[in-house]
Amino acid sequence: MKRYLTFSLILLSLICYSQSFWQSQIVYYGEDSSLVYVSDAEGNCIPDFSYAGYMGGLQAIPDVPVVKTLAPLDGDNTTRIMNALSQIYYMPSDENGFRGTLLLEPGIWEIRGTIIFKYSGVVLRGSGDGDDPTFNTILYATGNSPAQRTVLMVGGGTLNNRWRDEVAGTRKDIISDTVFVGERKFVVSDASVYTVGDNIIIYHPCTEAWLQSIDYGGTHSNESGATEEDIPWTVGSWPIVFNRYITAIQGDTVTIDAPVFNTLIRELSQSYVYKYSRSNLKTKIGIENLRIDIETAGGTDEDHAWQALDLVQIEDAWVRNCTFLHFGQSGIRCNTATRITAENCRALDPVSIITGERRYNFNVYTASQQILFKNCHASNGRHHYVSNGTTYTSGCVFLDCTSSGAYTSSEGHRSWSMGLLFDNHEELDGPRSGLNPRLLGLYNRGYYGTSHGWAAAHSVAWNCDVANGYLIVQKPPTAQNYAIGCFGYRITGELPYAEFEEPEGYIEGSNQPGLDPRSLYLAQLEERRRAAVNVIDQEEQFVKHFRLLPNYPNPFNAGTMIPFFLDKPVKIKLTIYNIHGQEVAILINNYLPAGEYYEWWDGNNAEGKPMPSGLYFYSLLADQNIQSGKMLFIK
Repeated sequence: MKRYLTFSLILLSLICYSQSFWQSQIVYYGEDSSLVYVSDAEGNCIPDFSYAGYMGGLQAIPDVPVVKTLAPLDGDNTTRIMNALSQIYYMPSDENGFRGTLLLEPGIWEIRGTIIFKYSGVVLRGSGDGDDPTFNTILYATGNSPAQRTVLMVGGGTLNNRWRDEVAGTRKDIISDTVFVGERKFVVSDASVYTVGDNIIIYHPCTEAWLQSIDYGGTHSNESGATEEDIPWTVGSWPIVFNRYITAIQGDTVTIDAPVFNTLIRELSQSYVYKYSRSNLKTKIGIENLRIDIETAGGTDEDHAWQALDLVQIEDAWVRNCTFLHFGQSGIRCNTATRITAENCRALDPVSIITGERRYNFNVYTASQQILFKNCHASNGRHHYVSNGTTYTSGCVFLDCTSSGAYTSSEGHRSWSMGLLFDNHEELDGPRSGLNPRLLGLYNRGYYGTSHGWAAAHSVAWNCDVANGYLIVQKPPTAQNYAIGCFGYRITGELPYAEFEEPEGYIEGSNQPGLDPRSLYLAQLEERRRAAVNVIDQEEQFVKHFRLLPNYPNPFNAGTMIPFFLDKPVKIKLTIYNIHGQEVAILINNYLPAGEYYEWWDGNNAEGKPMPSGLYFYSLLADQNIQSGKMLFIK
């Protein structure tokens, strides 16, 4: 009887446990435990945000060894730190491209200028980010020369570069009629100028037709409160731009490493692609265990250093275990930055007047993409976690971040920022007394600021908690915004809680605990990791049983030999392709026993006609696995 009672209690607890969890109707686990995404009638669906962060999220931040140590001296330490970083840059790099870490010992380091850190493969590490200089490294920015300077500038350093550097002759139109949000494939007019691994820019011009489809930005310029400066968006003002890598080419179909965060419709705007020259771009840089404090007079003083940390023209970098205090605008600001992780950082207590472009504690500014803020905390700012980057900014994630003392909302701030994910964002206290209670916004800002209009598109609040504040979510034309499993006093897109009358966004499960998965970003990342492991397993299995060896001679004239090895019987297909990905000839398409094989290609196509000189590819398909090589035919 006792055993039966125990079993009954266990069964009851399991039933109660299962009933306490729920899944969204538009993102849920299917029968094979993979995430299922449901599109609406316009083709909008929640995209995959897991590509945010250092190296696209799939590689852990490395622990780079210390190669040089520096102690603070009285007076200005700006130049000493820059010189030490420069010395490390000229050291040999390891197999992963890292040269080493500069360790700053505990103490107060006076900084009277701007530390320019422009060295790829170098890490700047302090001894801790606490307030006791006996054990921690405190960079203390004194004075105001030049006025409102940045304390630590990391990367290539050209503000508002926006990936404009175009490799001549590589611009090609996207000829797919529609590339939906979340997709990673499209057809270009001619893919022959590209190779796998190329860094490309996708550019969607801001045309009259596109502007008309989105109500010219939704600026509400004809309403009371609008001014002559608050005008509808104009042609050319806000192009949509994505920074991506090519991962596969099949004919003229290109696959990219991360999804687009807005639907590209050819009849509204002829999008195109070009190779990015990466001029002056810096990579693989880390900032760790530092405290940056700024000398101010307190209150509304603005005569002091303005940005604690600027990340500019940079890719695959990180900031972790750092604290930033008393800045005027931002603790961390990103600009022309891609695949950055900011982890366990604090941006606290800015000093400035409380208006305008100030007190944006964590700020993804112009051309910030795939930025991950994880386990961060902000206090006493205006927009604590904000995209101020317009149509150039997308795919940014705020994961398990907290906020206290906010004067207004974390949000997409202006001009069609795309693909923002607030994932388990938590307000630790309520709205400030007497101020607008909005604490999180994916919505229309109308004529506010400089015609901010639709400030966010295809953006998500997932399992967020705004305490007793408001979460405002509205649907832009051609796009959608979402609030799923969120908590707050008001979760809505309707007047009078929203500032401008627009359709309400997709809202589901408000104030209902138990959303599964708890974190959308982590669930998406885990799914990508499983897929990557499966690919590696398949490749390792392929290498074990099948091996395609380099052809010889290469380059060749009369013909070339293609050797391969099979250690078990299998059907194989050995194919020759031209540089456009078009099939030239099938050399073998048959079931073969185990053994060594040497197949000759004479440079003719399937009809026996000679092919022109140029680059060709050979591909061996076996058990749904492929290995390939390239060869040069010279007549």
